[in-house]
Amino acid sequence: MPCSAIGGGGGEANGSLLNFKLTESTFLASLMPKKEIGADRFIEAHPNYDGRGALIAIFDSGVDPAASGLQVTSDGKPKILDVLDCTGSGDVDTSKVVKADENGSIRGASGASLVVDSSWKNPSGEWHVGYKLVYELFTDTLTSRLKKHSKVDDADLKRAREDLQNRVDYLQKQADTYDDKGPVIDAVVWHNGEVWRVALDTQTLEDNPDCGKLADFVPLTNYRIEQKYGVFSKLDACTFVVNVYDEGNIVSIVTDSSPHGTHVAGIATAFHPKEPLLNGVAPGAQLISCKIGDSRLGSMETGTGLTRALIAAVEHKCDLINMSYGEPTLLPDYGRFVDLVNEAVNKHRLIFVSSAGNSGPALSTVGAPGGTTSSIIGVGAYVSPAMAAGAHCVVEAPGEGLEYTWSSRGPTADGDLGVCISAPGAAVAPVPTWTLQRRMLMNGTSMSSPSACGGIALLISALKAEGIPVSPYSVRKALENTSVPIGGLPEDKLSTGEGLMQVDKAHEYLRQTRDVPCVWYQIKINQSGKPTPTSRGIYLREASAFQQSTEWTVQVEPKFHEGASNLEELVPFEECIELHSSEKAVVRAPDFLLLTHNGRSFNIVVDPTNLSEGLHYYELYGVDCKAPGRGPLFRIPVTITKTIAVINRPPLLPFSRMSFLPGHIERRFIEVPLGATWVEATMQTSGFDTARRFFIDSVQLCPLQRPLKWESVVTFSSPASKSFSFPVVGGQTMELAIAQFWSSGIGSHETTNVDFEIVFHGININKDEVVLDGSEAPIRIEAGALLASEKLAPAAILNKIRIPYRPVESKLFTLPTDRDKLPSGKRILALTLTYKFKLEDGAEVKPQVPLLNNRVYDTKFESQFYMISDANKRVYAMGDTYPSSAKLPKGEYNLRLYLRHDNAQYLEKLKQLVLFIDRKLEEKDVIRLSFFSQPDGSLMGNGSYRSSVLVPGKKEAIYLGPPSKDKIPKFSPQGSVLLGAISYGKLSYVEKGEGKNPLENPVSYQISYMVPPNKLDEDKGKGSSTSTKGISERLDEEVRDAKIKVLASLKQDTDEEFSEWKKLSSSLKSEYPKYTPLLAKILEGLLSRSIIEDKVGHEKEVIDAANEVVDSVDKDELAKFFALRSDPDDEEAEKIKKKMETTRDQLAEALYQKGLALAEIESLQGDKPIKAEEGAEKTEDLFEDNFKELKKWVEVKSSKFGTLLVLRERRYGRLGTALKALNDVIQDDGEPPKKKFYELKISLLEEIGWKHLVTHEKQWMHVRFPANLPLF
Repeated sequence: MPCSAIGGGGGEANGSLLNFKLTESTFLASLMPKKEIGADRFIEAHPNYDGRGALIAIFDSGVDPAASGLQVTSDGKPKILDVLDCTGSGDVDTSKVVKADENGSIRGASGASLVVDSSWKNPSGEWHVGYKLVYELFTDTLTSRLKKHSKVDDADLKRAREDLQNRVDYLQKQADTYDDKGPVIDAVVWHNGEVWRVALDTQTLEDNPDCGKLADFVPLTNYRIEQKYGVFSKLDACTFVVNVYDEGNIVSIVTDSSPHGTHVAGIATAFHPKEPLLNGVAPGAQLISCKIGDSRLGSMETGTGLTRALIAAVEHKCDLINMSYGEPTLLPDYGRFVDLVNEAVNKHRLIFVSSAGNSGPALSTVGAPGGTTSSIIGVGAYVSPAMAAGAHCVVEAPGEGLEYTWSSRGPTADGDLGVCISAPGAAVAPVPTWTLQRRMLMNGTSMSSPSACGGIALLISALKAEGIPVSPYSVRKALENTSVPIGGLPEDKLSTGEGLMQVDKAHEYLRQTRDVPCVWYQIKINQSGKPTPTSRGIYLREASAFQQSTEWTVQVEPKFHEGASNLEELVPFEECIELHSSEKAVVRAPDFLLLTHNGRSFNIVVDPTNLSEGLHYYELYGVDCKAPGRGPLFRIPVTITKTIAVINRPPLLPFSRMSFLPGHIERRFIEVPLGATWVEATMQTSGFDTARRFFIDSVQLCPLQRPLKWESVVTFSSPASKSFSFPVVGGQTMELAIAQFWSSGIGSHETTNVDFEIVFHGININKDEVVLDGSEAPIRIEAGALLASEKLAPAAILNKIRIPYRPVESKLFTLPTDRDKLPSGKRILALTLTYKFKLEDGAEVKPQVPLLNNRVYDTKFESQFYMISDANKRVYAMGDTYPSSAKLPKGEYNLRLYLRHDNAQYLEKLKQLVLFIDRKLEEKDVIRLSFFSQPDGSLMGNGSYRSSVLVPGKKEAIYLGPPSKDKIPKFSPQGSVLLGAISYGKLSYVEKGEGKNPLENPVSYQISYMVPPNKLDEDKGKGSSTSTKGISERLDEEVRDAKIKVLASLKQDTDEEFSEWKKLSSSLKSEYPKYTPLLAKILEGLLSRSIIEDKVGHEKEVIDAANEVVDSVDKDELAKFFALRSDPDDEEAEKIKKKMETTRDQLAEALYQKGLALAEIESLQGDKPIKAEEGAEKTEDLFEDNFKELKKWVEVKSSKFGTLLVLRERRYGRLGTALKALNDVIQDDGEPPKKKFYELKISLLEEIGWKHLVTHEKQWMHVRFPANLPLF
């Protein structure tokens, strides 16, 4: 996700500026900080090295080419060379091809008639058409603004409310449930003989019907060709560009998914000739925008977006990449994206800059990829006094610059520093035009990354102008070795990296080392005698590491760029390296090392035994003996967090009288006692006046897991005490980081005193995960307390069901467009898997793919994306690696899962990938499990267990009973699993009666119940009565039914086929003249005809066929039967009942179809509906008599027959009642929405004259009944 926040950070304190005073010019300069990194000095000294010649790829949420300062460079060149949506979120399917009629009109994909400008050149005469719901292209913020503008107002409806009460009810309901899905825009694509052109029809966005017409649109082509963009309408002020792919079959409409990307681009490169103080860092640089934040996912990055962005950056021959996005990771420096980045850096010489993350202040919180990838320059966020006073408007600037409190810290889990350098982490920069403002304040490492990237663009500009080769290796070394340290302690490097970058000093370094080989020194470290794991630094965090010295093997491997000459570069490479330790008493190493191209290993010894408790940071670095001025060529970080042992019983740790000033951080490293599972903490503050804001973090590192992090941001308006609780893992080191926010309390000059006390609690059980196997046997659970007495108060619930599915269809294919062609030339393949599932009732569901979920960067698979749709192709939900819950109505659904990789073998293995659908149970269906003190308690119903006190050294056993079979949801098939949570303890300070929900307790664990096979039907297999019919009679019936089956199987697509069908039906009618099932099947056959020329004649045939069905039924006998009750235990009576119900249904269906046919004839002949009081013609009598007859047998308000009720009310002019009846039919219909119902609804609304609601329903038709499934 983006690593930034909008606004914020202002001072809460009162006071006045003391040591720092802004002028107007220094205030404006502080809004776009450049002085801090020496960029202003550098450009002043070298005006032409302002980024000219440098091309930056912005991997972000998209850049608005109309935003302030992003049109041209300082030397007049186009600022943005290309704008790409790498996610596919703006893709429109334009594979449908149409031709214009004699009037120059075409039928758009939305169904609208569109007039084509006659001046548009189209040699082929083929027009590709597609459509898009425009809100799918807009951000939530913009959509909300437009909805407020366009929402139906009650005032517009007042005149209509004098109609029937049903109209009033409908309008009130419509106002309450109004959900605007947004206008539909039509896209038209054609080839003019030179390039692909795109035009949009945006009339639906305009208040003026004469605006937005297709013919008035100025056609666009791929942005890269002409650098032109469009604006949807003046109301939205939203800029867009287009790109055409796959020979006109796909058009990508590119909009941004948040202001973030434009802001980032502005920091790096904005050029304001009239406001130079607000220029970005490199106003002469150009850029391409690669949108990786998917609009469908609220701007979340996707694997598809990341891969396509890298392809584009290489294809455009970019010099730099900036990526202000990131996520926590399972493994550092690992994954498919990291592999592609390494190739881009090492082979194509791109310099990759990325944000370190905003998860501080605790250590080991750097995110992927910026803080965890060796080939990426990870940037932390710095705030200077000028930025604090100007951009953040604090009342008093801090005395010196510092790292923002929230900036993520190193080291990585494998010991690498994590943060490379720091740069200003806030700016007032350009934002998209749809925000209706020119610029805004944002802060985060998202802002420090483009600040650093812009500074590097200045260096590239200089290197190119001076003929010095550009290499990411040499540029990174220059940055690291010339940065100004932030803070005076060695361990500050874990927060700030090597320090605040300095452009001018880095430039001088590059000049002096221009003839030095471009080499990256890869470091691989193993503990001696252990081949795995391999790390990039030494990180001693757990208590067991401090008992003695440890020996480590370090392998240094010089890495040249791909394509380096063997004879000219690799063979001559030889360096005499002098090794330096920042503290020889702790880190001992050889003095010298002779390093050749093939690398060299050496051993070092780390002795932490004499260190005090707390954080210690050291470095071992290598210097070129012949050129010490180059500075360290490589650094080996050594981080040691010596822990505090908890020896008190009960296990309590007080941290008293800690003093805090703005930005101060206190860290405590605690060896969590074995047996602890949660912490209860109390924080008491005192000694201050104005409000104080604190960040409180707890972090534990567990093998092959993301950091276990708990965090809280607390504001104390006055001295007070607050309590917290969070889970912990026993035996693992826990860092407790407490920080006063950098701007909190500024101007007060009062120290905040904090007393912090933590108490460890724990109930240990013999099962980490409880699995009930579906049998009647309970599960025995053994519990004990190792630390202190604890109350054992178990609670367990089952609140969701997980059902496994295999794909019903798989399709593997090669992606055709160049945006999916890797720099190596390999094309990416896609695998689409289709799953089917059914919901008997509406439910909240979440798809799960355990192999792929919850990993963006630390996975070897490229990407995943899913869509859930119904039979009408309406999409209800979509997601990717982080699936989200979606509420779905009753019905059948398809889930399509889309996977990508360039290795076909990997995808082949996934063709039968198991997917789970997790369904949340309604509150009434949640199963609360019972505990017992006896093994037979669950069966006998006695020995119920409530709670007891566990005493250290003594274990206690309890039994968890399975759920009773009658509580298992009826939609739980065999093989499904009921999931929930179980907890054993509760907080010491909770009120009595609380804690019954295990999810609300400090620690809970997963519990599962395997759904057993369904019980056998006891009545199944019981003997049935012997038929009393003779063999001859039974044979005649079998022959008759077989003939009817043949009739039903015949097609009627052609006149010849229909003639054959009619001939056979006539023959069977003469043979079985009064057999109702045959006559019903003939009626069904007539209704199934698709090609009808004489519609009136056809409807009359339907009426005749329906009359034959009605006449064949003995209605008196039928009525008598249903007036009497049948005995359900009498098998023969049940058979008769079933037969009679079938006959009734056939009678009702015939009456229903006859009524529809009568109404259709009336409509086709243009007869006006006749009101009852005006008398009635024969047709009216027929319809009404038929309707009254139908009412005798069925509920005409039901979804099956309600359409006839709607038509009847409409014929009488009762349009409000007709509309109400139709709404009831739609709501009661358990099937997927039927298009005919909504078309009837639109016609009723048109007849009433409610144009605004007609427009609304027509927009919704594109949502409910799209022509095609959306593209991935």
